[in-house]
Amino acid sequence: MPTDVIMPQMGESIFEGTITKWLKKPGEAVRRDEPLFEISTDKVDAEIPSPASGVLHDIKVQEGATVQVNTVVATIDADGAGAATSAPKTSAGGPPSSTATGGPPLSSPNLARQGGNVPGVGSSGKQEVAPPLSRPEVPSSTSAQPARQGGEVPQPAGAVTDVIMPQMGESIFEGTITKWLKQPGDRVQRDEPLFEISTDKVDAEIPSPAAGMLHEIKVAQGQTVQVNTVVATISADGGVPAPAQAPQTPAGAPPLSRPGKPAPSVAEGERQGGSVPAPTPAAGAPPLSRPGLAGQGGEVQADLDNIRSSPLVRRLAKEHNVDLRMVSGTGQGGRVTKEDIQAFIERQKTGAPTPTMGAPLTAGGPPLSSPGLARQGGEAAKAPASPLAGQVVPMSPMRKKIAERMVESKRISAHVHSVYEVDMTRLTQLRDKEKRAFEQRTGSRLTFTTFFARAAVEALRQFPICNASVEGDNIRYHRNINVGVAVALDWGLIVPVIKNAEEKNFLGLQRSILDLADRARAKKLSPDDVQGGTFTITNPGSFGQMFGLPIILQPQVAILGIGSIKKTPVVITSADGTDSIAIRSICHISLGYDHRVIDGAVADQFLRAVAQYLENWSEPLG
Repeated sequence: MPTDVIMPQMGESIFEGTITKWLKKPGEAVRRDEPLFEISTDKVDAEIPSPASGVLHDIKVQEGATVQVNTVVATIDADGAGAATSAPKTSAGGPPSSTATGGPPLSSPNLARQGGNVPGVGSSGKQEVAPPLSRPEVPSSTSAQPARQGGEVPQPAGAVTDVIMPQMGESIFEGTITKWLKQPGDRVQRDEPLFEISTDKVDAEIPSPAAGMLHEIKVAQGQTVQVNTVVATISADGGVPAPAQAPQTPAGAPPLSRPGKPAPSVAEGERQGGSVPAPTPAAGAPPLSRPGLAGQGGEVQADLDNIRSSPLVRRLAKEHNVDLRMVSGTGQGGRVTKEDIQAFIERQKTGAPTPTMGAPLTAGGPPLSSPGLARQGGEAAKAPASPLAGQVVPMSPMRKKIAERMVESKRISAHVHSVYEVDMTRLTQLRDKEKRAFEQRTGSRLTFTTFFARAAVEALRQFPICNASVEGDNIRYHRNINVGVAVALDWGLIVPVIKNAEEKNFLGLQRSILDLADRARAKKLSPDDVQGGTFTITNPGSFGQMFGLPIILQPQVAILGIGSIKKTPVVITSADGTDSIAIRSICHISLGYDHRVIDGAVADQFLRAVAQYLENWSEPLG
């Protein structure tokens, strides 16, 4: 029974996609969840897996065409009809198959009318198909890509399990391998941490899917690949000899070569300025090029294709005669977004200076400098040598994401900050008195962050505009208060979220904050732990800072900064109006807010509500 392959919806606001490449041809066999075609949308590029196993029968939408979501783009014969053409081969001493001699594929519906004797077709006119091979006979590590290239994949002595890049959330389509915890030849247990990844939402350790020996690492540290990509293989019985060491490719290095394709020599790379050239096609082999490159400008067109952008962006560039190589991409991995191209066009109209990604590439010129080219097979141009001595270190994946989010937030929100002074003397004395008994009673440390979180929740009840977000020309008032608490890590910053904080008492908030912080430092957070925040608290005061002016975390409209608590001489006025100087524990809190929706008066009232709750604390500690 045929199975329809549809254009998937890659997000709530995405309603169409462009098919950029078919990874299978009609008549080829395909396994369920095996990459079938590549698409590009306004938000992301992705490989789409097959919804069923069988034979690709018909492609209804060709490469380069843009269609609405839920459109049928192909069909798969789930019963294996036409499977005889999935891998045309010539047997030793036997005649070649019909596809090898230029004949029609066996899956063609016209075969019955041709009257020829087709191997695999019985006298009844129906094709006789052998049952598909079981997994023990064809190990999962035998990927379709080497098969399409005609290469022979060595078969291990025992079953081999593929290790794939997992999808860590609905809106996450790629991940960066930051560290391999095992090397080829090492034994690994099922569910034992195997490697660490960094995604757009979270850093995490990925467990091994099976027990055995790590046979091969296919993706080196520092490389970014799409979800469902095979990154390693595990041999179940350990009978496969392992390579001497795992591939160690620094950030920005060319991708690993596939089995059967020798990598270029170091000497060749040095003669070309340190960059490793692409492998030269063998005699008689078709040139290695992306679909649609033929006759469209050679190397320059190839580098234009390497620029990460959506069909909408490319259409706008064509309409306004814009060279995409001159547009600086602010999206993930250097992706040129719709806002980037529109801002570039506007700058051209007004004559304002235009920031560029580098000089335009000409034939024979230096390679294009683009943050996203390294992961797509391109070579990033070397930055001009600095006259100052020092060490140049590439940004980590997390550092890049933080940079993107902060620049994006400053561009989107009209940032304003207000600072308020809080007398924490009474609360400091209460904490010093109760912290030992609290820890013995609850098994949890008593931290100042929980006091501020509890006060912020009560203030958000009074001023729900601070718990809102902007959606175009609308303001969304969130029903629940989901408080994100920034956690400083040795390698960056992450903001796990306490969901439904308004339903928790002091002890519940305390345990949630410590649990999320501990799991963040151990890289045990899930994507859900860092999504859905409606308000954020950051505590730079724990490092001694008087106060900070934090940047809003999009799409929120406010963020509370907590300064250090220090003993300060202040003027105290008694009930009879007498002034005196006293030593008090003073803390400065700040609110960064989006002036598009929050006025200064509201921000001041919010901070005053937080301060009054802290100065007049009456809530039991649990």
